[in-house]
Amino acid sequence: MPGGLVTLLPATTIGAAVTGTTGVVVLAEGLKSLLVEAKFLYGADGTTLKVWVQTRVKGGTWRDVMNFAFTTSAATKWSKCSIEIALTAARATSDAALADDTILDGFLGSEVRIKYTSTGTYSGATSITVIAEA
Repeated sequence: MPGGLVTLLPATTIGAAVTGTTGVVVLAEGLKSLLVEAKFLYGADGTTLKVWVQTRVKGGTWRDVMNFAFTTSAATKWSKCSIEIALTAARATSDAALADDTILDGFLGSEVRIKYTSTGTYSGATSITVIAEA
């Protein structure tokens, strides 16, 4: 993945509420920064959609590093994380708990994935796409 573009979540229709759905695991060894674009196309209905970008050291515990929060309007959002910013020592892990539209700099492991949760039932052409560039 380093130095390239990758689809973390291809265009995915959002309908009935889901909890903790994950995407594919992408190998990201040598990752120094990660720029992510989340594109939410709103159809109708629904309440909230939250998307977390997570990372871990190979085989370890997943950790949130980005959150994108959407409601009932189309939006495209970007976030970037870098390992060059110091983290507080012995930082606790979080799984789908990072606050809306925030990042955690300083931690990028050797694997990356998406986890998302929605509330309410979206209809129409509601979808989410997430792409990243290292």
